[in-house]
Amino acid sequence: MKWFVRADIDGFFGLALDNLVQLLVIVGLCSHVLGFSDDLIYRHILPGAAVSLLVGNLYYAYQAKQLAALTGRDDICALPYGINTVSLFAHIFLVMLPAKMVAVAAGAADPDIIAWQAGLLACFGSGLIELFGSFVAERLRKATPRAALLSTLSGIALTFISLGFLFRTYAHPVVGLVTLAVILLVYFGKLKFRGNIPGGLVAVLLGVLLSWLMGLAPVGIKPENDLGLFLPIPVVGDLWAALASPQSLTYLSVIIPMGLFNVIGSLQNIESAEAAGDSFPTRPSLMANGIGTLAACVFGSCFPTTIYIGHPGWKEMGARVGYSIMNGAFMTVICLTGSLSYIAWAVPIDAGMAIVLWIGIVIAAQAFQETPKSHAPAVVLGLLPGITAWGAFMAKSGVRAASDPSQSVSLFNDALISRFQMADIWIHGAFALEQGFIFTAMILAAMTVAVIERQFINAALWSGAASLLSASGLIHSYRWTPSDTALSLTPAWEWALAYALMGVVFFLAKWLCVEDKAGH
Repeated sequence: MKWFVRADIDGFFGLALDNLVQLLVIVGLCSHVLGFSDDLIYRHILPGAAVSLLVGNLYYAYQAKQLAALTGRDDICALPYGINTVSLFAHIFLVMLPAKMVAVAAGAADPDIIAWQAGLLACFGSGLIELFGSFVAERLRKATPRAALLSTLSGIALTFISLGFLFRTYAHPVVGLVTLAVILLVYFGKLKFRGNIPGGLVAVLLGVLLSWLMGLAPVGIKPENDLGLFLPIPVVGDLWAALASPQSLTYLSVIIPMGLFNVIGSLQNIESAEAAGDSFPTRPSLMANGIGTLAACVFGSCFPTTIYIGHPGWKEMGARVGYSIMNGAFMTVICLTGSLSYIAWAVPIDAGMAIVLWIGIVIAAQAFQETPKSHAPAVVLGLLPGITAWGAFMAKSGVRAASDPSQSVSLFNDALISRFQMADIWIHGAFALEQGFIFTAMILAAMTVAVIERQFINAALWSGAASLLSASGLIHSYRWTPSDTALSLTPAWEWALAYALMGVVFFLAKWLCVEDKAGH
């Protein structure tokens, strides 16, 4: 298999756009929410992210090339890789921002450095969990039905990827729908442009042109940060200071669930790749993921990396290994030179959003295409927690948008539940389901598959697992924060009892139930 094929250009534009969005979010939140200086962002955080992105992308490209040589195939697609979106927000809002607020209240000399060090600690903890999780993940993968693994991804792809970009497409229809037409022709219609010009390249260039014509670009004012070469510098001293801090244990309630979610999410993406025809070994894939995260924190980034959702889409696009190498190189250049802000100014996200929307559609479809037809109900049930989590996110965003920022009283409290219930919206259930929804989706789908296959003991065991996770506080347990609901890690006893009773029902089904007359 060649190191580079023409379709890698299409794959590069899609994956690079996805990674670019994460980097823009990092710069925006670190600058405007945490108040970090350009020096801290461009000389430490982004160079650290560059190290993790380069290491991971090069490894997964090499891994795909090795698999191609081993199998004698020329159609292996490398696993996509980048910064974990969920952990990004969790580390900023649940670790770094609280750390800075405590530092300010205590009169610390440099609250920004303390907040950054707390983020390094969170990233380090997540990397360790990802690394050690690689030794047990394959057993979990073998014990879990494919419908359970793929439906969870589909729920995320359908909502947080597809619906979000569909909204943006119709908010800017001239750019969004025209570029979507190009993507539909090339990837669903299986057509090629004359001259063999990559369809992704056509879509992005057309999107940039239309964005400038429609006034969507340039984005904001022209950046003023300096361009240069900001090489990665090890920050072992700052990481050690964070580990030695008496506040370090207070972040475990974020570090542990985020690390576990990263392991499960990456595991599901490996299963998705196998369903698409590329069987990568679980342990080295997850170990590389953990090493990438550890490399990030050692060189100054606070944000874990992960195996990305989307492999089937890139593979169907025709991408192989070159797109991963190009993505790693491109991300490294923009992170080490300070040019990220200038690219974001000239190339709006709208220019390439049709590609990401298409990826979300492919992932959502895969759960139905690559599982037995009889397991379709399990896939649907596995979709629902992801849809619920997105609905809760939208509801909370609406509350924040309607609130008066000048008021010091937070709207996020128990009174919010009663106001939603007046409209017959049981938001308490949505908030509870949102917490640990990746676990919940996988368990509900696996439970349903077990029932469909008459494996009632397995169904009872999955119910027991859900009960234990609830009792540990890793699912369904939430707490109020000034502007959100967050995992609290306190036991969710009501749900633990409910799942335990479900297990009893499944366990007794063999003796209490009989097949109906049709044999179903």
